[in-house]
Amino acid sequence: MIDRLANLGATTLAAFERLGRASVFLLVVLASCTSLLRRPSLLVKQLYSVGVQTLIIVIVAGLFVGMVMALQSYYGLVDFGAEDSVGVMVVLSLLRELGPVVTALLFAGRAGSALTAEIGLMKATEQLSGMEMMAVNPMQRVMAPRFLAGVISMPLLATIFSAVGVLGAYLVAVQMLGLDYGPFWSQPQAKVDLYDDLYNGIIKSLVFGVVAAWIAVFEGYDCVPTSEGLGQATTRTVVYSSLAVLFLDFILTALMFSK
Repeated sequence: MIDRLANLGATTLAAFERLGRASVFLLVVLASCTSLLRRPSLLVKQLYSVGVQTLIIVIVAGLFVGMVMALQSYYGLVDFGAEDSVGVMVVLSLLRELGPVVTALLFAGRAGSALTAEIGLMKATEQLSGMEMMAVNPMQRVMAPRFLAGVISMPLLATIFSAVGVLGAYLVAVQMLGLDYGPFWSQPQAKVDLYDDLYNGIIKSLVFGVVAAWIAVFEGYDCVPTSEGLGQATTRTVVYSSLAVLFLDFILTALMFSK
């Protein structure tokens, strides 16, 4: 019993110690982001790697999520004679929840794991140590561009996801199911609020971008420089990012829509 309590205490202390190191790491990376004003090419390169190369999976996922949402909404509302509300239901669901959350999960699985693997490989091959020996700050040269690229890319990807999702819903609801074109577009225009729906969705995606990029970059920087440690760090990135996104989604939703 004493050994179990001791192990539990040691695990808890180790978790808090790692959280503290991650917090200090985040502050250092944020301070290093100012150096990108002198070398914006580093940021542009990472925006392509993190954002543009994630665009295809976001577009495909957004299209099919919108199509599925339209089908589910139609079959649920048609029994009540409210099938004309399919458009507004899909738009609100995408802007408020599905757009930011699903995009963040896709980002963690694709871009987040790639960032962790890239930085972890640089650590395992002692490239980061080599930079320090040449008086090059790896925080400014490696960590800050990747972190900031993730933060900038997430709201843009979430917006594209929602837009493509609405297009997919239109194809299913209007073109396939034969719903009226007018109510599908007019009801969302009348009921979607700029602040409560659109801005809150952007705020969510921005917060998710900070957390997902922070976890991905830190896990790569802090991983054990072996093949096994790199694999474990990549797995932790996906798991921790997904859990953090879902937890923060609940917190942000409770704060934004508690009136």
